Amino acid sequence: MRNAEFEPASPLVWRWRSIDGGIPAEVKFELLADLPGEPAQAIIVFDDCDSLGAINLRGTGFAARDMERRTLTGRLGGVRLAADVNVAGLAGFLLAKVAAARERRKPKDWYDVAFVLLHNDAGGVESAVTRVLELFGPDDLRQLQTGILDLQANFADGSAQGARAYVEQMVIDDPRLDAATTAADGVLAISRFCRALLV
Repeated sequence: MRNAEFEPASPLVWRWRSIDGGIPAEVKFELLADLPGEPAQAIIVFDDCDSLGAINLRGTGFAARDMERRTLTGRLGGVRLAADVNVAGLAGFLLAKVAAARERRKPKDWYDVAFVLLHNDAGGVESAVTRVLELFGPDDLRQLQTGILDLQANFADGSAQGARAYVEQMVIDDPRLDAATTAADGVLAISRFCRALLV
């Protein structure tokens, strides 16, 4: 970040700022850790670094164990560039989100789980369940049992807060959607997913 002429924007170690030609730019550079010996949401400052660290977010260890290499492309100054990056795979992403939903209680996390279950490139809920069970065993899933039960409760029916969060965002994205049908889709997807992962 310093080589690109960015400086820490605040004591928060994941925000960096640059001013180029009087125009400010801020980058949110998040590094995540999943350290069982540290509190959730704790900021972990790296040894020998004065302005770089990570936030301790439960479940990110699952994402780190399911990585896929993707090529991202874009134009910079009229030149087309490509970069290979590691991204979380479907199974790791879903389990990380289950943990995040329980820890953070944010509507975005409930929405993300339901949306990705229904609209993933693997082919939907059944494919997602299969992928999770292929990559993560019973010992892994036992660590998430409380989170899975919590997710299930938040999609118990169309009026539960997880289902409402899913519907609210979906209707913003496409106002033509029927709210009751969309809620039922989310409830059924989460129900199937959770039943398959409870050990």
